[in-house]
Amino acid sequence: MKYFVVLLLCLPLALFGADSVLKGTAKVLTFSKIPADATLTFGTRHIPLLQHPTDTSKRIALIPVNYRTQPGLKQIRISYKGGGKTLDFNVTQGHYPSETITVAPSKVTPNKKQQERTAREYQEAMKIYATFTKKRYWKQPFIAPMDSHITSRFGTARMYNNTLKSYHSGTDFRAAVGTPVHVTNDGVVVLAKERYYAGNSVVVDHGEGIYSCYYHLSKLHVKKGDVVAQGATLGLSGMSGRVTGPHLHYAIMLNGTQVDPLAFHHEINRLFAHAP
Repeated sequence: MKYFVVLLLCLPLALFGADSVLKGTAKVLTFSKIPADATLTFGTRHIPLLQHPTDTSKRIALIPVNYRTQPGLKQIRISYKGGGKTLDFNVTQGHYPSETITVAPSKVTPNKKQQERTAREYQEAMKIYATFTKKRYWKQPFIAPMDSHITSRFGTARMYNNTLKSYHSGTDFRAAVGTPVHVTNDGVVVLAKERYYAGNSVVVDHGEGIYSCYYHLSKLHVKKGDVVAQGATLGLSGMSGRVTGPHLHYAIMLNGTQVDPLAFHHEINRLFAHAP
């Protein structure tokens, strides 16, 4: 299945035909030459230009495509002094599966106090994801948080107790309670606490708009502010929060947008494939 498209662009830029990208994934652009003052926009969103991780002569742009994006032709605008170009790409629907899940009624229709709590937790999380850390912590390919069977993939349409419609915003790994959960790349812990839906949670800032999230843990081994190296144990898997059984929910937020985490790993890691 095609999850990402990588383009190698040289200026002056030629207008490319439409490439396809699955909704809920990300588009990675690689530039061999681009003016220092160039800016990228996707819709109303500014997209940062970043240094290529292995080639100092190149720059990259990581563009998340929201799961809720309507399929169809979209555009990325590249502007610079004296000109600009537009890149077309086609967002496709994809063929995400669906599933029905039964959980405690309070996890579908929380009371007023619980609603107030979830609203606070949501705002806290959105403030974190809206923060763009200029420093890059990720300096090597991303790894999986554990070696285990995947039980539910990103994008799966979900019906909770036959009433609440949602979609799966991460990837679930089968994990008995107490299984070590490892951070997927270097970073800084920006959240480590128990939350209503996600249970015991850890969020790690990898820099440059990339955050990894680890939910439903039974124990936390880190605290906010901890600097963690790839492979460090963040905690132990569990079944806290809204779950039907023990597992690890792993997610990636890119520039404030949820994207398929394993597809994101695959594409980011391709940038290291031909490193000298």
